[in-house]
Amino acid sequence: MTPKQRVMAALNFQEPDRVPTGPWAFWAEFKQAWLQEVETEASLDDHFIEDVSIAVGDETPYPSVAGDLGQDGEYTLARDGWGQVKRTRSGGAFFEQMEVAYNEDGSLRHGEFESPLLEARYTGIDAVIEERKERYCVFAKIGGPFIRTGFMRGEMQWLIDLAADPKMAAEMAMRTAEHITQIGLEELRRWDLYDTGVWVYDDMAATKGPMFSPATAEAILAPAWAHIVDSFKDAGAAKVILHSDGNIGPLLDLFIDLGFDGINPVEYHVGLNPLELSKRYGDRLALLGGLDNAHILPRGNRAELREHVLEVLRAGVGGGLVLATHSVGPDISVPTMEYVRELMLEFGEYPMDWA
Repeated sequence: MTPKQRVMAALNFQEPDRVPTGPWAFWAEFKQAWLQEVETEASLDDHFIEDVSIAVGDETPYPSVAGDLGQDGEYTLARDGWGQVKRTRSGGAFFEQMEVAYNEDGSLRHGEFESPLLEARYTGIDAVIEERKERYCVFAKIGGPFIRTGFMRGEMQWLIDLAADPKMAAEMAMRTAEHITQIGLEELRRWDLYDTGVWVYDDMAATKGPMFSPATAEAILAPAWAHIVDSFKDAGAAKVILHSDGNIGPLLDLFIDLGFDGINPVEYHVGLNPLELSKRYGDRLALLGGLDNAHILPRGNRAELREHVLEVLRAGVGGGLVLATHSVGPDISVPTMEYVRELMLEFGEYPMDWA
């Protein structure tokens, strides 16, 4: 089977030739270590039989305002297309948000969002999309109304808005949703990805649960999510997948009701056990991810790894599983990932008679 046939069969709760995998999201540090330790002419993606690729355009509302703003002592100042001014220490990985796109009263500092049809938003992927489609099952990608509105309002103020001014928060979320939906629709059209679909990246949760209550999600954010899902499904997208880090368990019934077809990365260490979820939701929710990159993979204990990988694979009996993890960083050793690969190859083929 091709990667596309394999992934879409799994998402349709059919058993392909083997459990599909990806995206693995290898960190640069892991990739460098792997290149030094493994003798192979294959690429990292091919070696770990990655089947999924995500294609994203520039979805920012203000691409024309992005640019460097100079130095502030040992710090670099820059404005991105979300209207954020970020202050970053030279060589640092984190930033301080100095300015955002929304004023205190909820008005837009830079005016109306720029057109979602700007050619420059898509040219980078235009040049490689056909090559990617030959090798992977490719999905379009957009952000989501929670995290992207936070970029424009400021994370802390956005959380305050959700609690203190639900009417304004709902308006902001829908404004974001309408813009990023148009980006996704254009990605589907110009890259012809209707027969795969769209991933919506909307990080909204920490280890213990979402950053807001289920009641807030239903009252304020659900209309924005529904607009996104309904628009893509009405346009002919086969699947709409929700990506969020953290424990989104309290919101899963809502997401299913809204029409999301699957979730990623299914973080095991926060309590999202793929086998338990597959038993609870059956063919109503596909699971993309499932491996624990926070504790089990970093520990690297082979007996524990074997038990864990086989447990996650059992969630794919009958289809519905794309095996992966949130990411693979330098805290996960190359021998550990090589053993995960070995287990995938040995036990990931259908039918899983061993399960």
